[in-house]
Amino acid sequence: MPTTLEKLIERHARYRADKLAVIFGDQRLTWAQFNASVNRLANALQARGIDKDDKVATALPNSMELLLIYWATVSIGAVLVPLSPLLKAAGLINLLNNADVCLVFLTPELITELGAGRAEITRVANHNYILVGGDGNAKTDYAAFIAGSAETPPDYPQLEQEDLFNIVYSSGTTGTPKGIMHSHLVRANYGSHFAASFRMTPESVVLHTGSIVFNGAFVTLMPCFFLGARYILHSHFDVEAMIETVAREKVTHIMMVPSQIIALLQSANFNARNMQSMEMLLTIGAPLQQPYKEAVNAVIAGRFYELYGLTEGFVTILDRNDFDQQPGSVGCPPPGYDIRIVDDQGQDLGPGQIGEIVGRGPALSSGYYKQPELTRETFRDGWLFSGDLGYLDDSGFLYLAGRKKELIISGGVNVYPQDIEEVASGHEQVLEAAVFGVESDKWGETPVAAIVLHAEAALTAAELKQWINDRVEARFQKISDVFIVDQMPRNVAGKTLKHELRENYLANQK
Repeated sequence: MPTTLEKLIERHARYRADKLAVIFGDQRLTWAQFNASVNRLANALQARGIDKDDKVATALPNSMELLLIYWATVSIGAVLVPLSPLLKAAGLINLLNNADVCLVFLTPELITELGAGRAEITRVANHNYILVGGDGNAKTDYAAFIAGSAETPPDYPQLEQEDLFNIVYSSGTTGTPKGIMHSHLVRANYGSHFAASFRMTPESVVLHTGSIVFNGAFVTLMPCFFLGARYILHSHFDVEAMIETVAREKVTHIMMVPSQIIALLQSANFNARNMQSMEMLLTIGAPLQQPYKEAVNAVIAGRFYELYGLTEGFVTILDRNDFDQQPGSVGCPPPGYDIRIVDDQGQDLGPGQIGEIVGRGPALSSGYYKQPELTRETFRDGWLFSGDLGYLDDSGFLYLAGRKKELIISGGVNVYPQDIEEVASGHEQVLEAAVFGVESDKWGETPVAAIVLHAEAALTAAELKQWINDRVEARFQKISDVFIVDQMPRNVAGKTLKHELRENYLANQK
């Protein structure tokens, strides 16, 4: 029998009907209520002509409607395409066309942003722009769209486990975003495998405070909904609101990106008493320097997890019980996943040798939508070539060294930015550090450290440069300059945009 998810919410409505399912603001829905709302929307989509394999996009901030759209779309076999509401007109038009979207839920602001550009969107008919968050009076509003729709189950399609659940676009730290495809089976594996890895149960309470439009959000969303646990969604990240919710709702599991964890550590309310219900704090999305990990663990010992992974479908997880024994590691593959470290010729490297991280497992994407050549280049013989650099220790635990494209070659020697970032973040007045390479007449390339200082810091760039260079392990790791910035530029997934830092630094030198 195929593993598909079109009836997952209906299942919880049958067996967990009165259990609290979803909280957003002052909205608190049981599984029976959430299922009824999902069904209303699913029936409205089918009445509008949306069928199996049709692409339905969202360009919305966090909301109850966004969660309903996610599950209503897949319940009728349509393909979910979550997009960032921060996109400008050109980017939104490009992605809607690339994904062959035929209906889109979006904000009134984005309709205005699109303007005459709507004529360039090839498959979305004028009546298939559904506004969420408007005044409730327009014919294209969400409320009008579902008006009169039944709360009974929709006409479920016949699905196979390889049918698409979603197309998620890469966050685009470099190049053009790519449409990464996930099947129903892959998303079901997200649910069961991550539930096991994070020790979730149907009684767990999961809080998410970042945007749910990027793939990292599915790392906790899928196991929570798979189990029928409780999911709390915030409209946006606010560290004090997050802590208050953890304490009030007895939150057990939360996922955060490094910038959010850094903000958490600066809050006076981050203490063991407020966080006593927590069973997991997971960091994801970008490397978190070791001093921050240790600071979290000092407050809530034995609850810190780290996940390294790619939207394309390979992960390693540092379990809470391995934190002390494997400092600096991002863990090992879960059961059923394999990892290799290879050189530029694809040959396996031994422990301690840095090379490209290559992995495979049951959450592997089926490739990039309408990009067969890129799919063949990235997925080879069932293995995902990540473009990330790292090494394995003698026990098989993974340690990161940075992106292959971010490797700095200085005087013919490989310089790994993450090694220097770990040193820089060890200074008590440094809040964040990011290292990138710039051209050098003498060395070919030389490393520069972009630094965000604590608000009360009294430190010059020259002093910090000296401090870092006194502590790096090798002469070739010495930085040529320190670039002090107010904040790091980030994409919607919270990843630091090093190419923007480099551009800003070079512009500042002119």
